[in-house]
Amino acid sequence: MSEIVVSRPRPAVAIVTISRPARRNACDRAAWRDLASNFRALGREKELRLVILTGAGGHFCAGADISEFPRLRADSASGAAYEREVEAAYEALRALPQPAVAAIAGFCVGGGCALALGCDFRVLHSGARFGIPAARLGTMYSIAECRLLLEVVGLAHAKRILYGGELFDAAAALRMGFGDAVVEGDVVEQAMAFANAIIANAPLTIRGSKAVLQALADGEAEDRRNELEALIRQALDSEDYREGAAAFLEKRPPIFKGR
Repeated sequence: MSEIVVSRPRPAVAIVTISRPARRNACDRAAWRDLASNFRALGREKELRLVILTGAGGHFCAGADISEFPRLRADSASGAAYEREVEAAYEALRALPQPAVAAIAGFCVGGGCALALGCDFRVLHSGARFGIPAARLGTMYSIAECRLLLEVVGLAHAKRILYGGELFDAAAALRMGFGDAVVEGDVVEQAMAFANAIIANAPLTIRGSKAVLQALADGEAEDRRNELEALIRQALDSEDYREGAAAFLEKRPPIFKGR
């Protein structure tokens, strides 16, 4: 049975839950593989407007499951093979055309931080803690993981997080830009509330905007200009564009269908 659970509270929303509570949701190789395959499948769903990533049992994710390292990461060669599996999960998450929100309670550590950073937004419970203890373990965050960290928190904060290896609270997450909101109560429900405005807006516009922004951040916008301009034209030719204009003139909320 997979320890990555996908639930659908409503057709437009998917909740992806890492369900390994006995390990504080630390991911073994099977979990990394399942995350990647689930993110790829969700990315193909045209009706889906939001993905929420969370963890079971009061924690988000304690990173990689170190208990399998002696067997699967015994040296640099096996470590590189393992990292390719992990990075495939990050890339599949980052490549989601839909917005993704990390709903973070408890510990968000190491590779768990990278998963959160791969989302568009991070909503933290007030009691959440995040950090990257690689320097305390004698290992290093990968290039892909460092890129995600740098994109979100900037160089100075990335250095502090990586060099110190300490845990930070939710207030620090906001100050550093790691967190977008700190909440009380059920963090998944609060993440859905945070994203309500996103779900209500035109899906083609949001998907296109996400693609353009990510291409700009990656320095790929010129190489992908034709693809990105096609997304802009698609939005202008859509039923949703006509619906949005009509709703504005009629002073009513628009009803977008992603077409």
